Amino acid sequence: MTKAKLYYVHDPMCSWCWGYQPTWTQIEQSLEEEFSSSLEVHYLVGGLAPDSDEPMTQAMQQQISSYWRKISDYLGTEFNYDFWQNNTPRRSTYPACRAVLAARAQGAEKAMISAIQNAYYLRALNPSDILVLQQLAAELQLDTKQFQDDLQSEQLNQRLLQEIDFARSIGGNSFPSLFLQRDKDVVELPIDYQDKHKTVQQIRAVLTAYPSSQ
Repeated sequence: MTKAKLYYVHDPMCSWCWGYQPTWTQIEQSLEEEFSSSLEVHYLVGGLAPDSDEPMTQAMQQQISSYWRKISDYLGTEFNYDFWQNNTPRRSTYPACRAVLAARAQGAEKAMISAIQNAYYLRALNPSDILVLQQLAAELQLDTKQFQDDLQSEQLNQRLLQEIDFARSIGGNSFPSLFLQRDKDVVELPIDYQDKHKTVQQIRAVLTAYPSSQ
């Protein structure tokens, strides 16, 4: 029996992904309870912003900070605005995406995503910095030597680029986004930031259309 696949396209430094996290966690729990035998969930890092050593302009800092306030007003999401005073922000999320892949190799993908989000949005740390990512790996009790080697390897970088390409090929151009694949059919699911039930119902409807998946 071939399981259907649900692709969650995200970036660990995407503020809307941080806002979506509570609802997404509820969705995952519901799917595990109802569809564990017929559905696999796959995370795809989307690569929001390529590597850069250039500091953000003041205008960009203000723009992104305004996104945080919008998300906070809309969803009640917590943000620590000390980040903007305590760091030299860079528009660079590829390092954090690589950290997710390096942690995935040690069975700690979700733990690293959570650690990066909490570091960025609550602890006012900068996950664009390699030293911060290494600190998070140590806090998660990963094999830090292996993590560091993987993080800087060309092999892992190629995996990142391939994953980004695949995410784009199915339509994952914004974050977060969800795609349900059954056989060769891929269906994009609308993101509802506040109601898990709509997404679960949509998945149920698609899977029901393929009785063989049950």
